[in-house]
Amino acid sequence: MSDLIVKSAVKEYLEDENVASDFYDALDGRVAELLDDASRRAEENDRKTVQPRDL
Repeated sequence: MSDLIVKSAVKEYLEDENVASDFYDALDGRVAELLDDASRRAEENDRKTVQPRDL
């Protein structure tokens, strides 16, 4: 799986929190699921463009 998230951006966003090393893989997996679902919804609506409403 390719990295879909930028670890440094996540760490910066959660600046007051410690981040476990395995959190990034879990977050990357959730993002992949969101993207897959959005892509599926776009295809079901005969579109090749994924739009915010697909989330």
